[in-house]
Amino acid sequence: MAKRTERRVSFIARLSLSLALLSLIMAMFAGIGTRWEFWDFRIGFRILSWGAYGAIAALLLSLIGIVLTRPGKARKGFLRAVLAFVISLGLIGYLGEWSWKARHVPPIHDITTDMENPPRFLAILQLRQDAPNPAEYGGPMIAAQQREGYPDLHPLKLNMPPDQAFNRALAAAREMGWVVVDANPAAGRIEATDTTFWFGFKDDIVVRVTLEGIGSRIDVRSVSRVGRSDVGTNAARIRRYFEKIRGEGLND
Repeated sequence: MAKRTERRVSFIARLSLSLALLSLIMAMFAGIGTRWEFWDFRIGFRILSWGAYGAIAALLLSLIGIVLTRPGKARKGFLRAVLAFVISLGLIGYLGEWSWKARHVPPIHDITTDMENPPRFLAILQLRQDAPNPAEYGGPMIAAQQREGYPDLHPLKLNMPPDQAFNRALAAAREMGWVVVDANPAAGRIEATDTTFWFGFKDDIVVRVTLEGIGSRIDVRSVSRVGRSDVGTNAARIRRYFEKIRGEGLND
C-alpha cells in the first residue's frame, strides 16, 4: 500500500512538472508561430490561453505534490513539484499582468502626441495596404480615449532649431531599432516600422519635427497594423522614444 501511494504521489509531481513545461512551451510558441507566420495572431492568442489554463492546472497539481512529497518522504518528487510550482506561477504572473494591462488601458491602437492634427503617413502607406487597421486617424472618439488612458503624452519641445532636432530624432529612431522607411529633412518627417518582440506585430511610426518659437517641437504617432487594442504598446513606445531623445542631450 505504501509503495502504491508513493507511486501515485510521484506521478502527481511528474504530471505537474510536465504540464508546467508544456504550458510554457505553448506560451512561447504562441508568439513565435505568429511571428513566423505559421498561423494567424488570433490562433496564437488561442494557444496562449490554452497555455494559461494549463499553467493554472499545473500550479494546483504542484501544490498537491509539494504537500504530499514534502522533504523526507520523496525528495525527487518534491523537487519536481517545486520546479513545476515556480514555472507555472511565473507564467501565470506574466500572463496575468498582461491581461490586467489589457483591461486597464483604452482598447485603441492609434496613439499620437497631437490629437488635433496627428502626423500623417505617406511613404509607409504602401506597406499598410493589406493591414486590417486603417492609416487614417479615428477622430474625437479615439482622442477622448487616449486623453483618459494616457494623459501624460505630449509633444516634446526642444531648445534647438528644427534641423538639429530632426537629426537627433532620426538618430534616436535608429537606436530604438526601428526600420526607417523614409527620412525627409525638408518636410521634417520620419516614417518607420517597429516589430514587437514576442508576437512580431508590425507597428508603424511617423515623427514630425516643426518650428515652434525659437525652438522645435516633435510629434509622434504610433499605429498598430492589426488588433483592436495594443495593450499600451504604442504609448510605451512613444515614451521610450522621447526618453531616448532626452538621453541624446535634448531638453524639454
